[in-house]
Amino acid sequence: MLKRLSVTLVLIVVLSVFVGTSPVAQESGPPRINVTVDLVQLNVAVTDSKGKYVTGLRPQDFIIAEDGIPEDIATYGEGNVSARALPGKTPSGAASPDATAGQQNDSGASLSGSELSSLVEGANVFVLFDTSNYMYRGFVFAQDAIADFVRSLEGADKVAFYSYSRDLSRAAVLTSDRSQVLRAARTTVAGDDAALYNCLLLTVQDAAHFTGRKVIVVFSNGPDNYSMVPPEDVAELAQSTGTTIYMVSTQEAHLEPISNAVFQRMTAATGGKVYFARNWKDEQNAFASIRDDLAHLYSLSYYPKPNPNRGWRTITVKLVNEQHKRYHIRTRDGYRLQRSRLSAEYVPTAAPAADSK
Repeated sequence: MLKRLSVTLVLIVVLSVFVGTSPVAQESGPPRINVTVDLVQLNVAVTDSKGKYVTGLRPQDFIIAEDGIPEDIATYGEGNVSARALPGKTPSGAASPDATAGQQNDSGASLSGSELSSLVEGANVFVLFDTSNYMYRGFVFAQDAIADFVRSLEGADKVAFYSYSRDLSRAAVLTSDRSQVLRAARTTVAGDDAALYNCLLLTVQDAAHFTGRKVIVVFSNGPDNYSMVPPEDVAELAQSTGTTIYMVSTQEAHLEPISNAVFQRMTAATGGKVYFARNWKDEQNAFASIRDDLAHLYSLSYYPKPNPNRGWRTITVKLVNEQHKRYHIRTRDGYRLQRSRLSAEYVPTAAPAADSK
């Protein structure tokens, strides 16, 4: 009798464990769905026919479309001022939950204004410096130009300094400490072959982990002679992660037809620019122009509306006013959808309170 009672008690305990963790028990409460909300961020430069920056535009002056579908601007900012959330523009389920476009949030399908702004405020600038054997003659002058550029980035939240020859060196990871970045720039030494596209791809991957405005400024003194990665892959990843690429190069790359064409296409596709410098003074002017560009960019973001396209999505940005249509707009022209995270968890309902008598 005692043995039979012991077996019965063991069975009761085992059954209670399984019942307590079964899906049926967990479904006693309403499901809470955690989805990745897409926030597509655009860095937009607007210039007139003389190349001067157009300032003072308002959110209603812009029209954004993705694959021809009109989109609503969620956040808006100009220059170094932090972007602000526009009222009534939270996603409310409009964003597709199965893809990401460079900015992610896992808190659900509604965000407060401060949360929206925090995703797009500031700038993260990655400087990628060519230390290959192409750089032997102009090494010191290039270091001076980069150092001046880093000092001038008052509006950027953080700066990183990387260098490359055959391999990538993360000499200073993203930081707000300018002195750390300057020390890293000053202590670089010349290397051997140039694997520009390999190392630029790694830099884009690093930048993709951060929210906010992401910018890579490359100083390259010559063509790539060691990479295994095609430049088209680098450009597409930069577009899909919302990373703008600027390139400062020298006459050696300018005179080499393949490098010239690749640099032009890559920067244009991401909304950046390429500069070919003939001497150290041109290098300084190029970096000053990039700094000026960063200070005049409009930051626009939107949650994409339902779209059956699961591949490359084309982005178009236009201005509403007829007199504005003569202005030139520079930004990335699209992105490729990437896999995102989707999870569901069941939240048990509270147990009814015991009756008190």
